[in-house]
Order: sequence, then structure tokens, then C-alpha cells
Amino acid sequence: MAFEVLCRMSLFRLLLPFLICISLFSCSKYHAYKRQYQFKSPDGKPDYSDLNYWAAHPWKKDPSDSVPKPLQQEWRDSTVDVFFLHPTTYTKLISSNGQNADIDNWFINAKTDYSTILYQASVFNQQGRVFAPRYRQAHIKTFFSMNSAKADSAFALAYEDLKTAFVYYLQHWNKGRPFIIASHSQGSFLGERLLKEFFDAPSKEAQLLKNKLVVAYIVGWPVPKEYFTSLTMCTDSLQTGCICSWRTFRNNYVPFWLKKEKGNSYVTNPLSWNTTDEFVSRKQNKGSVLKNFNKVYPQTTDAQINNGLLYTHKPKFPWSFFYFSKNYHVGDINLYYMNIRENVSRRIAMFWKK
Repeated sequence: MAFEVLCRMSLFRLLLPFLICISLFSCSKYHAYKRQYQFKSPDGKPDYSDLNYWAAHPWKKDPSDSVPKPLQQEWRDSTVDVFFLHPTTYTKLISSNGQNADIDNWFINAKTDYSTILYQASVFNQQGRVFAPRYRQAHIKTFFSMNSAKADSAFALAYEDLKTAFVYYLQHWNKGRPFIIASHSQGSFLGERLLKEFFDAPSKEAQLLKNKLVVAYIVGWPVPKEYFTSLTMCTDSLQTGCICSWRTFRNNYVPFWLKKEKGNSYVTNPLSWNTTDEFVSRKQNKGSVLKNFNKVYPQTTDAQINNGLLYTHKPKFPWSFFYFSKNYHVGDINLYYMNIRENVSRRIAMFWKK
């Protein structure tokens, strides 16, 4: 529990560069999409039978369907499903209760769809049907709240929505298909709970679900070494039914708020897909996708694991706020976009081969 609280308080500091970055852009960017989000929940709860309460869903057109222009000629298929838990997009106190986002707040939903769903969830669309539920996410400040009871309540509500969405997906749309669990930041914090409850339990039901799990990408949040009982970390690029996780920082930077972790987290290198401390050159990085979604920047970032974190030298691409930051939390997925995209394909192929 102490480790969990420490991680919560750390996330605000992890996100500071991201919050500074998005503050540089006008909120009017999202006003253009306001008319798309005029739905209203009668009881303030998400109704997962209504596609409005899915930020991404294979039965509607949404930003997760987007493909960077250099990749638009690639072969695509939907052989598995992807259940994606998006990160925190509730950073302004505009909700009725302040603590959790209103499920039908148009600004939060537009921001979610045209940031994380576009730039992160899209990495999985080559061979996956992407399902990303909206949920009453906890406000960013909840992660460093000194009122643990209030914070627990906020996260419990957010988790309850994601759990409900996952159960609804299993009952109505899965139909025996294999799937991937993918997440970032707050989504990963809650995603660990989902994996623990549904996949790590010593039950027949958990084993059946685990047999359909291609892989879990739990990114931007630590995976404590003692947290899971039967779920394990992936040790190569082809293993299935396992977990990949990393948090990215500039080389030699040790955030003071993470020193107490003492390397007690599993880490995956998204260039080699193993968990060793081997240095992998940026030459192995097949491409990053950043603010210019239609541009793929090859060989931008190297990767090396050390003390429970993933490190890289300063990325090499045209101007970005990454030049002034040593914390690359916001780019955990985007810096390794093409390698993740390729790895998804390889693990799916291995799953079917098995």
C-alpha cells in the first residue's frame, strides 16, 4: 500500500511536462468537436450499450482508426481485440463533484479522443479491434492528495466503470476472441487492478481469460515485483499471456520522488522486448509518432533499463518540448510507436501459431 501511495503522489510530477505542454495549446482546438459530444447520461453513469460511452469502438468511426500517412498502404486485419484504458485527461476542475470526471462532459471527451485515443490507441489498429471505454476518471490532483480515503474513493469509482465496461465487452462483443489489454498512466494504474481481479486469481474463470490474453501493455505505471501471483513479465518479443511495462526518462536522470522505489518494478525494453539491462541503440527504433501524427520519425530514441526505469538519451527529431524535459512520461508509447506496432503483430502471429 505504501508503494501504491508513493506512486500516486509521483504521477503528478511525472505529468508536469505534459501539463505544461498542453497548456501551450489553445483549448479552442477541442471546441471544433463540441457538437460530437451532446449525449447526456440520465443518472451520471456510463451506459456501455451506448457507443457514445466508448472513446473507441470498432462499430463507429473514431480517432483510434487513424493511421499515419506513411503507413496507410499497410495490410490491416482485425484478428484480435484490444481493450485500451486511456490515461488521465481530466486536468481542469470542470466536473460537478471535482474529484471524478463527469462521464458526458464534452470537453473531457473531446480531449480524450483527440489526444490519447488518436496518438496512443491508434498504435494497435493494424491487427486489432480497439475498444476504449469512457470512465469517470480521477482528477490528476488525486494522485498527490494527502487525503487517502478521498483518493481511494475516486479511484474506486473510476475502476468500477472500467470493470463494468470490461464485463460488458466480454458478455456482448468478445465471443471467444483473443484480446490484448493495453493502457497508459492512470489507465495502467487501474489496469493492474483489472488484471489482478480477472486474470491473476486461482480460479477456472481466470485461467480461461488468461488463455485468451495475447499480451498486456501496462505502460507509464510501475509493475511492483510482488503484485502478481501467476501473471509474469514478457522476456522476449514473442511470448504471449504476459505483461510489458516501462516508464521513460532521459539518461542518468533519477527523479527524487522515485528513489524510494529502489528498483522494485519490472521493466520491459520496447526496442529489444526483454528485461535485461542491455543497451539498445536508437538504430533499432523504427519510428516515433509525435504531435505531427502523419509524420514518422525513425531512429529517434535508444533504450536501456536501469533501477526499475527505462532510460534514453535525448531524442533526435525536430523541435519538441522533449528537448527541455528529462521526463518522457507523455511519450512512453509515442517514442516507440512503430516498434510497438510491429510487436503487436508478432505476438498475435505467435498466439495463433500456438
